[in-house]
Amino acid sequence: MTVGNRILPRTRRVDEKLVSAFAQLPVAVVSDSMSRVFAGGPNLRPMHRDGSLAGVALTVRCRPGDNLMLHKAIDLAQPGDVIVCDAGGDTTNALMGELMLAYAVKKGIAGFILNGALRDLDGFRETNLPTFAIGVTHRGPYKNGPGEINTPINLGGMVIESGDLILGDSDGVLAVPFDDAETVLKAAQAKQAAEENQMAAIHAGKNDRTWVDAALKATGCEMV
Repeated sequence: MTVGNRILPRTRRVDEKLVSAFAQLPVAVVSDSMSRVFAGGPNLRPMHRDGSLAGVALTVRCRPGDNLMLHKAIDLAQPGDVIVCDAGGDTTNALMGELMLAYAVKKGIAGFILNGALRDLDGFRETNLPTFAIGVTHRGPYKNGPGEINTPINLGGMVIESGDLILGDSDGVLAVPFDDAETVLKAAQAKQAAEENQMAAIHAGKNDRTWVDAALKATGCEMV
């Protein structure tokens, strides 16, 4: 099998119950529960109108400016999948537009993460399928390959494997590794509950701020 030009089977898929549970949580809360060291990069911004994203990763690697493997990934995708495409961060040519978007909606795809550009931005906003990309251009793609499907990819230092959990909202994109999903969920739910209690305390005028001076004292800060 040719490395760099291959389509592998997806051997695992995070449970739908976990996807539904994570969908109730802000990406920032989940990120904090993963030690704040995972992120898809600040350049991945929402191209849809509003709403969050949660689904199962189907990974694609494309040559910059080429979307042949992205087309095939849409053919292979199952309902609830998030197609995560690494095209090298190049924005010279769009990876997809409104025709591919319409086909994806028809198939029940949950959304897209594109380390590249798209076009037909108005169509993405109108359709409102959660889609994150790093740019917009009117220049269309080539369809010559090569590429890979269902191999690990890397977005902004965050490794994503097919079957991992993908989350996205206005703060950005995050992948939760398949093997860690249940552990991260418990931690994120606990943090969300704590933040809700803190917000209630703020509104009630009972927010404890003594930790600020304690943290400054720990740094050796001199307060005159």
